[in-house]
Amino acid sequence: MSAKRPQEGSGQEVRAAAARALAPVLSEQGSLAGLDEHSVIARDRGLLKELCYGSCRRLPRLEAIAGKLLKQPFKKRDQDVNALLLIGIYQLLYMRIPAHAGVGETAGAARLLKKEWATRVLNGCLRRLQRESETLVAEVDRDESAALEHPAWLLNALKSAWPEQWREVVAANNEPGPMTLRVNQRVNDREAYLARLTDQGLDAHLCLHAPDAITLETPCDVSQLPGFAEGHVSVQDEAAQLSAALLGPAIAPRPGAQVLDACAAPGGKTAHLLEQFDIALTALDSDNQRLARVDDTLGRLNLSANLIHADAAERDWWSGTLFDAILLDAPCSGTGVIRRHPDIKKLRRQSDIGQLARLQAAILDNLWGLLRPGGTLLYATCSVLPQENAKQIDAFVARTPDARVTTPTDVAWGMASGYGRQLFSQQNSHDGFFYARLKKQPA
Repeated sequence: MSAKRPQEGSGQEVRAAAARALAPVLSEQGSLAGLDEHSVIARDRGLLKELCYGSCRRLPRLEAIAGKLLKQPFKKRDQDVNALLLIGIYQLLYMRIPAHAGVGETAGAARLLKKEWATRVLNGCLRRLQRESETLVAEVDRDESAALEHPAWLLNALKSAWPEQWREVVAANNEPGPMTLRVNQRVNDREAYLARLTDQGLDAHLCLHAPDAITLETPCDVSQLPGFAEGHVSVQDEAAQLSAALLGPAIAPRPGAQVLDACAAPGGKTAHLLEQFDIALTALDSDNQRLARVDDTLGRLNLSANLIHADAAERDWWSGTLFDAILLDAPCSGTGVIRRHPDIKKLRRQSDIGQLARLQAAILDNLWGLLRPGGTLLYATCSVLPQENAKQIDAFVARTPDARVTTPTDVAWGMASGYGRQLFSQQNSHDGFFYARLKKQPA
């Protein structure tokens, strides 16, 4: 007799969906950016996201425990089964899911992957974890990478760069980031919008550093945000919102200023600049699909920009008109936003950092030639690694005689780091970010 197929919306279905989403991450062939929350019924979407993001957040420890439970690793073609085991471990150690569901539904989900043979393996491993969890966790936690839930190369890089701050950075990386909003000042001020949130029963508080930012006490679906569909508010981290304040002095006195947002997708900073200033903005990105997200964002906010699909390291897209200001939100390791993109722990490699630094340098050199004398370039990354940040800007200034540093020193956020300012992820606050502001000296 064949096994009875679970009903739609069963615990097995959501776990199978999570395994399918995680398998490309584990094989380093994809990321959680493509997670389809609509692959499960509405009631299971929160659980699907928690299983995927939570398992990635704790992955170094989960993989170490899996290694203790298995007699031999799964074959490459069985990364979906491997994902089920990691999801099962995550549920037993970190979630308030009854153990019988964490074990039974996870093991049973293998049938939906057409791998019924794996149900017995998964059931045995997870039941052993139930019996021996304290011993197994203590064993794997002898390795610092497992105990702190970060890849060893990244731990070493953080310790070397930030001997006083690295433990706080690691702790913040291991917790979900808060949901922060950016109030559209063209529509209302943030105190008024805070009152609207309160009326909706959504508790929130004003952020300390970004003047348009509000952080919710508990994240919610954007459909619950008053005026979201009408463009009254957007979701954007507080650190990312600082770019508009940093570019403001260069473009506010120049109505109609020509501004370039290089590497613009998904468009949060693009939109913020257009909400704040009356400018002619060009938004550039090398990824056409991500550029479409910029278009969607601007459409919701009733804003417009010149969108160009092109490489910021090249000039074949440029009309020849010099820009008054350039925002370069450079491609980077994302080590400042690991808590929002925990698959970085699996997908990023130490060798990537040098490659990214060389790309950043090429883009910087290229874009500097598109800036008018007297214009301002703001360099930004969501990284906490000096090779992409302070060292990058140090080297650029050294080889660029007409670059003058104007990064503010009298701000209450971040810390001085070379010619820029470094922010670290803060629990219940902003992400990790780096900013350096440069002015092009007239000839």
